[in-house]
Amino acid sequence: MQNRAAKLTAIQKIEMMDTPMPSCGDNDVLIKIGHVGICGSDIHFFQDGCLGAKMVIFPMILGHEAGGEVIETVKSVKHLKTGDLVAIEPGVPCLSCEYCKGGRYNLCRSMIFYSAPPNDGLMSRYLAFPAHLCFKLPAGASTLEGALVEPFSVGIHSAVLGNVKFGKSVVILGSGCIGLMTIAACKMLGASRIIISDLYANRLNNALELGADEIVDASKTDPVEKILELTGGLGADVVIEAAGNSKTAYQTSCVVGNGGCIVLAGNVIGDVPFNFRNMTLKEAELKTVWRYRNTYPMAIEAMSKGKVDLKRLRVDLFDFEETQKGFERAMNEKQTVVKAVVKL
Repeated sequence: MQNRAAKLTAIQKIEMMDTPMPSCGDNDVLIKIGHVGICGSDIHFFQDGCLGAKMVIFPMILGHEAGGEVIETVKSVKHLKTGDLVAIEPGVPCLSCEYCKGGRYNLCRSMIFYSAPPNDGLMSRYLAFPAHLCFKLPAGASTLEGALVEPFSVGIHSAVLGNVKFGKSVVILGSGCIGLMTIAACKMLGASRIIISDLYANRLNNALELGADEIVDASKTDPVEKILELTGGLGADVVIEAAGNSKTAYQTSCVVGNGGCIVLAGNVIGDVPFNFRNMTLKEAELKTVWRYRNTYPMAIEAMSKGKVDLKRLRVDLFDFEETQKGFERAMNEKQTVVKAVVKL
């Protein structure tokens, strides 16, 4: 077996390189990676060499949304066997700090998150990974769906923080991959009505396919006015910002209903002119999302019971040797490329 990785060697330049085969530690499994999604954070690192204060140290392997096949286990691993297809949770917490012990391991200060500098990502053919963070996929699921479990987990965490449940109305601002996955999560949790707003018709059409009840084309109408019209002036019980945009972040307080909850799931860089007076008058809550926690088992269960079909998300597939092309398309064609995925 020969390992090979896609390495970011300079801004907007990825080179395919042979790399050493990994070896399993005492609690690891060896995985042959099948698919890796290209995340918005990967695009920032590729395009600018940084995301906020996080600076790339070249060369660096990107990618943290991955599904693969177990090809080797060690004796201590009992829940997986050779041939199992798995989704990989890419953050390795310390498991001993107060946050980990309290169940909020996504806040672990010692977290090793793959593809967050200085840590390499998962875009290589073979990978040794902690077995407890590899989740067996349901029968019939592919490694492509395994790669989509990661963004689906962001959607689940956002919906759970917003207390989405039967009878609740939800507005989602942004129908990129995270917005679309949040629709699936809200449907899974029983939301009674989901309204989604975006600038692009193809994304809104995909939103309808994934279960949105109503769409708002923000390129043709004022989304705040339209959402308030659709809700009879009351706003929504839960508003989730999934675009990572300061303008949509501002809109959240305008369309949340009395006693409602705003969840900021998008990665908004820079200052936001937020209207806290709107929230005060409505006694609304504001919550923020940092990745996810305890969501992979929920995602796997939803898939196994048919509550969600991740295959309905439209993806653009690129062969491993075309990784550079995949990043360029994802960077330059955001209007048409909802989720770029590399097939290894």
